[in-house]
Amino acid sequence: MGLFLRLAFRKRERVSMNTILNNIFQSVSEDADTFNRLFYHFLWAAGIVFLLVMGATVYVILKFRVRKFTKALKPEPKMQWLERATIFLASGIILLFLALTIMAVTDIQRQPEKGQQADIVIVGHQWWWEIRYPEEWVMVANELHIPTGKRLWVRLESADVVHDWYVPALGRKADMVPGVTNYIWMQARKPGVYEGACNEYCGAQHAWMRIRVVAHSPQDFGQWINSQQELAKTPSSAIAEKGKALFEEKVCGNCHAIRGTKAVATVGPDLTHVASRKTLLGGKYENNFENLRAWIANPQGMKPGAHMPNFIMTEKEIDAIAAYLYTLK
Repeated sequence: MGLFLRLAFRKRERVSMNTILNNIFQSVSEDADTFNRLFYHFLWAAGIVFLLVMGATVYVILKFRVRKFTKALKPEPKMQWLERATIFLASGIILLFLALTIMAVTDIQRQPEKGQQADIVIVGHQWWWEIRYPEEWVMVANELHIPTGKRLWVRLESADVVHDWYVPALGRKADMVPGVTNYIWMQARKPGVYEGACNEYCGAQHAWMRIRVVAHSPQDFGQWINSQQELAKTPSSAIAEKGKALFEEKVCGNCHAIRGTKAVATVGPDLTHVASRKTLLGGKYENNFENLRAWIANPQGMKPGAHMPNFIMTEKEIDAIAAYLYTLK
């Protein structure tokens, strides 16, 4: 009982929404540049039309307002030239922006060379992202790492319901539909961390299905890939060793994989280097020992509706498993 009271009242560190909001108009790719230019053109055109319409409305209200004892005005002749000009102008603006939109989308979705394989595969799950690098034999969860200056061909899939991949700073959004394979180009000009989120309602924890893209210099990306290709480290402490044994004995290995151990399942996120990630639970919480332990102790309390059920374990067992997972960097 004491454990659950501590979990209920402990102040947990959640990931702020501000990072995502700050990235809405940030642009670090050609695709994002294209969309932002189109958006600003729309915004300027809409603003000008709004001012013209409001100005004309105010003018008519003031000029032709009716006061007491005002004689009825004679109907004025129709201004057919103005009506025609308005129709032609409005039609021209619509056709112009339709053409600009088609050109932008066509340019962004240009096809790769014949036979080119995907550099990265991203699969949407309720409520986390599976990320694979086929050529490097690397699998991670929720945090996408990419090299700067390289245009990547990315395959998008869904394992359950409709999701939508969207990182504003990198450009376009794309649906992930069960049974349908979608593709997008992805590129970042400069190193940095770019936030996004699932942009299609996908269930109870949709709001906490975040995206974190880390763009590295090519050299740093190569080092990151090398670190992720390594097998899980052997525990160096007694409590971590006990946690490893418990992880393999309990049902953890039925859903998760830790390369270099008996756990090889692919139902849930790969945990081989879970402690190297900055966030937990699809970006909901910061990755620290306290949050990791709380997640093991009470998954449904941390993220209601998640597919990981609550398990009956002693506090010492929870401590041991958390200690082991926190060594996997």
